Amino acid sequence: MREPEIPGHRLSLVSRSTGGTIFGMEIAYRVREPAPPLAHAEFAAYPELIRNLLYHRGLRTRAEAEAFLTPSYDLHTHDPLRIAGMEKAVERILRAIKDEERIVVYSDYDHDGIPGGVILHDFFKKIAYPHFENYIPHRYIEGYGLNSGAVEKLAESGAKLLITVDCGITDVEPVVRANELGLDVIITDHHLSFGELPPAYVILNSKQEHCDYPYDMLCGAAVAWKLVQALIAKGDFGLTEGWEKWLLDLVGLSTVADMVPLTGENRVLAHYGLRVLRKTPRPGLLKLLRIAGVKPQDITEDDVGFTIAPRINAASRMGDPRLAFDLLSASEGGAGETLARELNRLNDARKGMVGAMVKEMKRTFALRAESPVIVMGNPEWRPGLLGLAANNLMEAYRKPVFLWGREGGETIKGSCRSDGTVNLVSLMQAVPLGTFREFGGHALSGGFSLLPEAVHHLEAKLSEAYGGVKEEVTTKEAEVDALISIKEITPGFWRELLKLAPFGIGNPKPLFMLERVEISGVKRFGKEKNHLELALTDGFGAELRAIRFFTGEDPYWNSPLFELKRQVSVLGHLEAESFGKKGVRMRLVDVRAA
Repeated sequence: MREPEIPGHRLSLVSRSTGGTIFGMEIAYRVREPAPPLAHAEFAAYPELIRNLLYHRGLRTRAEAEAFLTPSYDLHTHDPLRIAGMEKAVERILRAIKDEERIVVYSDYDHDGIPGGVILHDFFKKIAYPHFENYIPHRYIEGYGLNSGAVEKLAESGAKLLITVDCGITDVEPVVRANELGLDVIITDHHLSFGELPPAYVILNSKQEHCDYPYDMLCGAAVAWKLVQALIAKGDFGLTEGWEKWLLDLVGLSTVADMVPLTGENRVLAHYGLRVLRKTPRPGLLKLLRIAGVKPQDITEDDVGFTIAPRINAASRMGDPRLAFDLLSASEGGAGETLARELNRLNDARKGMVGAMVKEMKRTFALRAESPVIVMGNPEWRPGLLGLAANNLMEAYRKPVFLWGREGGETIKGSCRSDGTVNLVSLMQAVPLGTFREFGGHALSGGFSLLPEAVHHLEAKLSEAYGGVKEEVTTKEAEVDALISIKEITPGFWRELLKLAPFGIGNPKPLFMLERVEISGVKRFGKEKNHLELALTDGFGAELRAIRFFTGEDPYWNSPLFELKRQVSVLGHLEAESFGKKGVRMRLVDVRAA
């Protein structure tokens, strides 16, 4: 049977390899080679699939495998006092408590900073210390990080010690101003520093060159939790031994949501963080989970990334970040119910606003001349929403995207996403000086700010610079963890696979291929019918449900390939069913006629 013509196809089968195009590049899927005999001997206690998965995650010894599959809180977390400056920070906070000084916890406004701020809030509440407050800057009024205006206001109110969470490492001028006003600053952060460090009383950041802490990929909330650990170890607060473990729900939430590598100590924190989340007594969080349709006892990393974190972020993107803080720190159910409903409403509004922005952008793009880089802006667009919109446009048009909006006064801020053909940092560096006020990020994702007059020439300058830094990547290879059959996907298979969870950066979900299965059902679902569900069968009675979200306007996922009785080969990740259904389904990555 001749294969149908499918625009933008991404998968073709050639023996044990597959290929196609994605983001403008050729992509080939290659099934991993089995682990060598020595690895199978070392991991003999585990099923064959697990042995291969462990080996291809860089594990080589039985001890490493045991640490990975059964992480130990006592054995695999590190002494917080090994973080450079921790002794000094603890001494200063204990002195402030003894002298009844006013302490301010100043945290970022996202899914890392807010839980980190709640961690310190819960500690001070637990030890019944009344002289503290939590401060979270407003995204659109004050912007990211410390600002001198807030420092001056806090000093005027009597604060003597300021502790940052998930910010501060680059805020030199505000820290100088704090020192001038007699306000000591303890910075807890996990971001990289560039150039001059702030003259803080002490900086806690395991990424510092002189820090010999064994692990340097903690998120911001985890650094704050390490500070609490050290305070409990050095202070005399009469707390029950191990009380700080109840704060791991927030540490795990931020570790997963902030997309730091789930390796080393982070794997331990995510593992135990999810266990505590499943037992969390936080009334606000419980209300939020109920409204979102998530059973606390079944929480996974996907629930954190796709359900909890977006609602926490919606507070600052759409309103006041304090809403999310108050929800996570709420001590009674009535307040939690109100806050949960408001956060859910804001998240729905955020999705609607992003959707409307993307539609407007696509209409505008259709009328514009061809350009290698998409650049759009509107003073009415909220910068906090532009990253989501930029990612949508990048996936739709397979081009680098730069979007800008206005944030407070005349400040123009934006977000950018790459389609893989260019490193965004290199591209922004190649643009003439005077275009960007500030920029930063990574190869595929970044942010920037502009002077108002620079927006008129931004597209031309980026398009011109693009030709000089474009990466001529024409082939990308992705590895398939295993070829499996539908009948192999049993409850026992799923239980073994879950031992590798939580999945994330550094520990990706295994990618499986099903060869020559038949489509026995096709369904479009969702409010706008923009999601795809396939029923797959092997022809011998074994069946599997497979889904893919947001296929609405993609010509590939709406092609003639997806029709009854079609034989296909599919790639995807396995996941638990949701919405009350039991069993396992596949989250589709790619499909191709067999």
